[in-house]
Amino acid sequence: MSTAGWAAVDSWTMTRRELAHWARQPVQVVVGLVFPVMLLLMFNYLVGGGRGVDGDTTEYLVPGMLALTMAFGLESTMLAVTQDLNKGVVDRFRSMPMASGAVLVGRAVADMLQSVAALAVMTGVGYAIGWRWHHGPLAALGALGLLLLLRFAMLWLGILLALVAGRPEMVQAVQILVWPVGFLSNVFAVPESMPGWLGAVVEWNPMSATATAVRDLFGNPGGGGGSWAADHAGLLAVVWPLALLAVFFPLAVRRFARLSH
Repeated sequence: MSTAGWAAVDSWTMTRRELAHWARQPVQVVVGLVFPVMLLLMFNYLVGGGRGVDGDTTEYLVPGMLALTMAFGLESTMLAVTQDLNKGVVDRFRSMPMASGAVLVGRAVADMLQSVAALAVMTGVGYAIGWRWHHGPLAALGALGLLLLLRFAMLWLGILLALVAGRPEMVQAVQILVWPVGFLSNVFAVPESMPGWLGAVVEWNPMSATATAVRDLFGNPGGGGGSWAADHAGLLAVVWPLALLAVFFPLAVRRFARLSH
């Protein structure tokens, strides 16, 4: 078998290891799926998301929550990485005849599978509360692809932060950063309803770009605006994640390679 073939086999073995943890810790998996659903229902029925929206607020809110869901759950990835580091599991894997990056690839693949499950649950709940997409299945698949691209980019940021933090107790301090990034976006309100300087910052948030592009592909309100960032949200929804990947993927791989030194 070629080197690439062995690397693929080793990565799949590490992916199966991560998936086996789901069976042993089902509560953690269920909580990860239910938490964004609770936020969606709370903002749709109690808090009143979609402030300043010209149209159905539920159809505005659901795509934004889909984008926000791609930021949630990173703490479980970070916690798994730091626990493996502290228990010596990573050192043991590195001493075995296996591809050096298989541990990170396996973790990434398992995380993306969980993200697909989260999107399936959220879209199902959104449909149940009245959300609809209007531009056909291909556009819907394109929207889901943009959401998963954002998740993949943020995943490597989470892995890098976990490798830098090194200890599970540091994860709680790091995961607090997810909330400002998530809420400083157009997930719950249009930028036009905010103070001018804040709305400008919100429009250039990578999550805002993905949320706006997804709304446009779904045919939901809030898919465009008067600013350059809003009018080119589809472009930014691709450029932002690729830029994050270009920065954090090599940094995470390099940090992982230096663990034994």
